[in-house]
Amino acid sequence: MDNSVLRHDMVDGLEESLDRFPDAVSVAMRSVPRHEFVTDGPYQNRPTEHRKTNTTILAPTAVGRLLSALAVEPDHDVLVVGAGVGYTAAVIAEIVGDSNVHAVDITRTLVYEARENLQRAGYEGVLVDCRDGADGLPEYAPFDRILVEASAVKPPRRLLAQLADGGRLVMPMGVGEQTLVAIEDGDVAEKFGPLSFKPLLVDGEQTGSIVRNRTKREDPEYEGRGWHAGHGWEQDWIDWEAHH
Repeated sequence: MDNSVLRHDMVDGLEESLDRFPDAVSVAMRSVPRHEFVTDGPYQNRPTEHRKTNTTILAPTAVGRLLSALAVEPDHDVLVVGAGVGYTAAVIAEIVGDSNVHAVDITRTLVYEARENLQRAGYEGVLVDCRDGADGLPEYAPFDRILVEASAVKPPRRLLAQLADGGRLVMPMGVGEQTLVAIEDGDVAEKFGPLSFKPLLVDGEQTGSIVRNRTKREDPEYEGRGWHAGHGWEQDWIDWEAHH
């Protein structure tokens, strides 16, 4: 079946299943060729695992929920933390313009892939850089909207500092049980129900890297005890150079 037909069928299903699904998001998802970003069942409403990294490619439903909460408007400057394969950034670019979208990912393999996917799909103006997500992209701040495609117990302070006045940050917040929230002026402004994501990582935790995180390197027993382990960016660091 033609990809455009499959794409419209996918979005039709989202319109029926989601309580909130703005027209702008619907139009954008009907326009972005998801098959340029996802090769395994691109128009099936299910998450898939990236073939090279320990990364989940979001189901269309999750993308729709995130962008409904984000409430982007034309000409907004937007930062996507967790670029992944680039699909979410492309949908946002359809609404705000590709030169207004910036994305970061901690996994270099995904950064290269996202750049290639976005260029092939016609969104070459989207900037994708390899960074710790909690650091954001201060060189291009402030942002009207920040979308964090990873969970944390609370919003990283450096991301909040990069919001423009009146800006909004959307992320799954919590450990174990997570809730999709919108943060405005430092506080939770809206809640959008449960949504479970992998934790926001820091350098040393991504796939294929040298493990430098304290709990992974020194406390394997503590790490294995349950929900409190492996939360990502908020974990403690050790200055390894000072311990030689």
